[in-house]
Amino acid sequence: MDNYFLVTGAAGFIGSKVAQYWVNAGKKVITIDNLSTGTVEAIPAGVVFIQGNLGDAALVDQLRAYDIEAIFHIAGQSSGEISFENPSYDLQSNTESTLLLLKLAKERGIKHFIYASTMSVYGNQDYLPVTEETEAVPVSFYACGKLASEQYLRIYSQLGVHSVALRLFNVYGPGQNLTNMKQGMVSIYLAQALNLGTITVKGSMDRFRDFVYIDDVVQAFVNAYDYSQSHAFGLFNVSSGIHHTVGQVVEALRKNFEQDIPVVEIQGTPGDQFGIFGSSWRAQNELNWKATMPFNEGMKNMVEWAKSVSHE
Repeated sequence: MDNYFLVTGAAGFIGSKVAQYWVNAGKKVITIDNLSTGTVEAIPAGVVFIQGNLGDAALVDQLRAYDIEAIFHIAGQSSGEISFENPSYDLQSNTESTLLLLKLAKERGIKHFIYASTMSVYGNQDYLPVTEETEAVPVSFYACGKLASEQYLRIYSQLGVHSVALRLFNVYGPGQNLTNMKQGMVSIYLAQALNLGTITVKGSMDRFRDFVYIDDVVQAFVNAYDYSQSHAFGLFNVSSGIHHTVGQVVEALRKNFEQDIPVVEIQGTPGDQFGIFGSSWRAQNELNWKATMPFNEGMKNMVEWAKSVSHE
């Protein structure tokens, strides 16, 4: 009988897509999710679902009943803004959960641990694009917790748990949560355009990000699992290497609407990076991965999907 793949956060955007990939590949999948930003409907059919917080040691202990081959730790509090509002919850959700799962992996002989980290660990940098060797200078509590988790992975990789940390840049695409207005730049603006007929931008329109389409991100997790078969530790940017400004994002969305969508600019949020994009050189050369979806095509796909679900 095949072992399970644990994909945490399979009720959410990225987790549900990674879980679906493994289900389609014929793997048995289990997930833990607290449904704070995800939905039961998003969990792929056939996935074993345990509801609760991953920072709860008793809940994680329930996983001992399953033979698990690999852990894809994607669940977590993913908003820099919320990390300032509730730093303790952020720490439990993102860092304590990682420690508990790593401890489980070591004790149960689980050899593969793939972690969803973030480009937020870099903070504000003078020299771009950032590489994995760029010094991390977090500007949010969220980023601090993610950076700490990477270091726990590094240590556990020396204790037999082959670990890969993926520093995800701005992930977007069909399936993104259109109700969470504190996480996901593209999804926030798209939801505003659909529901309000206007877009409110917190901060400068000249801020810029590196956007990566969801299908490309799923492939990065798959390749990271393959990488962990023969490497004890890996750290990779999951980035396109191309930056787009907030203004360009807004325009890419607006041109996919028939009606005019006005734009309002207001004050920014604490801990928000001004601009960042990442080199994917290491991922291309060691992980055999690169982003393939053109930005405008990906944005068009996302708007078409959002329009279709809003009419259901």
